[in-house]
Amino acid sequence: MMAVLFDFSGTLFRIESTESWLRAVLDEAEISLPEPELTQAAKALQVAGALPGGADPAQLPEDLAEMWRIRDQSAELHRAAYTGLSRQVRLPDPELHNALYDRHMTPDAWTPYPDAAEVLYGLCERGIGIGVVSNIGWDLRPIFREHGLDRYVDAYVLSYEHGIQKPDPRLFAAACEALEVDPRDTLMVGDDRRADGGAAALGCRVHFVDHLPAAERPDGLRPVLDLTD
Repeated sequence: MMAVLFDFSGTLFRIESTESWLRAVLDEAEISLPEPELTQAAKALQVAGALPGGADPAQLPEDLAEMWRIRDQSAELHRAAYTGLSRQVRLPDPELHNALYDRHMTPDAWTPYPDAAEVLYGLCERGIGIGVVSNIGWDLRPIFREHGLDRYVDAYVLSYEHGIQKPDPRLFAAACEALEVDPRDTLMVGDDRRADGGAAALGCRVHFVDHLPAAERPDGLRPVLDLTD
């Protein structure tokens, strides 16, 4: 195995809880809500699917359906799709919807899985190239830098920078090209069987992990070391 490609959200990093997300934005705006109201609003945002990296919408509004389908193809579509979902929930100030979107792009909103650094380090020690291939609408590189993981990554291939999204094989091909490796010598690691499974069309091997809270998946990435041994 010459290279490993990793998905971002739900694979190497996990987004904070919806309640933590909302609470942080309210604190920043110096807006206080009674606990029952805050809890209710957080649950409503979760059901709406408003937190990128969190749960999908329980019911997708018809007017957002097409935008949702292609949301990862540009920064503008990504923001519009998620703030559109957020606005299904009434909040004390309409500006909070944009603030919530901005919050999710900050390093504080993300936690690396407990074994992420160990696995990335182990791959680097073996001389295996590492790429991050993500369906996303913003630059995640600062997240990796802030958490000390950027040093291990040789290439980032982000959907919004290419105008295409997984499972389109062209995104995985771009990553293999950036790493100068043959797809047949490459392993794709992700949590989404449809999106990340698209790498198989190029001849990549694919390994799936469970999209769980970080504390509930302490060693889900470690099998990657065995698969590349």
